[in-house]
Amino acid sequence: MAILQLEDKTRHTDLNNITQELAPLNIQLNRWAVGDNRQLHQLLAQDSLSEDEKEQVLTLLDSYFKQLQQTAGYQTRDLIVLHPGIPNLDAMLSKFDKIHIHAEDEVRYIIDGEGIFGFVRPDGSQVELTVQPEEYINVPAGTEHWFYLTPARRIKAVRYFTGTQGWTPEYTRTEIRTSKVTSDQ
Repeated sequence: MAILQLEDKTRHTDLNNITQELAPLNIQLNRWAVGDNRQLHQLLAQDSLSEDEKEQVLTLLDSYFKQLQQTAGYQTRDLIVLHPGIPNLDAMLSKFDKIHIHAEDEVRYIIDGEGIFGFVRPDGSQVELTVQPEEYINVPAGTEHWFYLTPARRIKAVRYFTGTQGWTPEYTRTEIRTSKVTSDQ
C-alpha cells in the first residue's frame, strides 16, 4: 500500500487521495497484481537473481510490458534488484538521492521490497511517496524528484523504457526539505 507524506506530516494511504495529491504532477500510480505463480514467488523471495532468473521474472510479468508497448510505445524493460549485499550500493544510490529530472518518463513496477520517491510540486511544496509491491508508478519527464530506499534497503522493480537517451539524471538546484520523512515507518 503506497504511503504519501506531505511536508506537514499528513499521511495518505488511500490510492484515490494519493492520486489526487499527485495530480498536479501528472504522476500515474496504479496497483498491478503480481499474481500467484509459484515460480515467480520463489524467485521474488531470493535476495539476488542471476541474469537468467531476472529474465524468467520479466517473462512471467510480460503481459504488463505488452500492454505498455501497445498503449505508450515502451520498447525495452529490465529488472533492477537491490539489496544490502550489493557492493557499492550506497554509491549507486547516491546518483538518485538528490533532486533531479530525466528527459524521459521514469517508469517502475515494484514487485518486491519498497522505495521512496520524493517530488517537488508546482507550488514548491515537497512530498514523499513510499511505493511497495504491486505498485506501478510513472514519473513524467521533467518532474523534479529524488529516490532512496527504505531502511530495509531492498527492492525489485521492473523498469520500462521508450529509449535510453533520457536516463542520465539532470540535477536541479532545488534542495530537499523533507528530511526523508517517511524513512521512520
